[in-house]
Amino acid sequence: MARDAVGVPEADIPPEPLRPLRPFSPDETRLIRAAGRTRTWQQGVVLFLEGDPPDSVALIEEGLVKITADSDNGYTSLLAIRGPGELIGEMACLDGRTRSATVTAMQTVRGTVVTSERFLALLEEHGPLALSVIRSITARLRDSDGLRADQGALPAGVRVARVLLGLALRHGTAPPGQPGSRALSVNQQELAGAAGTSRESVVRTLRRLQDHGLVTTSRGRTLVLDLRTLARWASG
Repeated sequence: MARDAVGVPEADIPPEPLRPLRPFSPDETRLIRAAGRTRTWQQGVVLFLEGDPPDSVALIEEGLVKITADSDNGYTSLLAIRGPGELIGEMACLDGRTRSATVTAMQTVRGTVVTSERFLALLEEHGPLALSVIRSITARLRDSDGLRADQGALPAGVRVARVLLGLALRHGTAPPGQPGSRALSVNQQELAGAAGTSRESVVRTLRRLQDHGLVTTSRGRTLVLDLRTLARWASG
């Protein structure tokens, strides 16, 4: 595998940002839409609350949501950010247990809400859809396993860089007049929760990245200026 001047495999440096995952085919998406009703949530509105019964699932059509979980000591962890084409709330519906996390709109969000009963009936009636749901959950579990492995093996600064890179590639938006940059509406505490480290470690890492011209920050917003170089940091 070819390597660049700093010894990082070129395959590790993304030439173009990845697009948000869309685990369902157009036909499967139409099935879900036909089984539910369209809803809109404004920024800051909670779609699902941790501890609530699993009465429905939602297919995100537009906008982004953040998935968080609270610990007993009051610490909030950012578990994931989900976007268009992704299903949320399905795991609780499948096992019948209460919600394990809270889902909050990060901006205006539009989606299709399907009751748990209708969702389970869809899976029984349509095998390919059930398989797509299983594949989607498996991909998320793999991501979760990778994050846990990173927490035990990598320094906090590298973990923060990896989380920041992943979020920028998957869910970042392109600011006008800044080609190659990606903006994220994620605050420092959320980055800390996602990376499994302290807010102080996030502040130190962001300061170093700023000193190297890789990011800029403002209240509740991080702008990644150089994805390729950030990928080198994320490679440790």
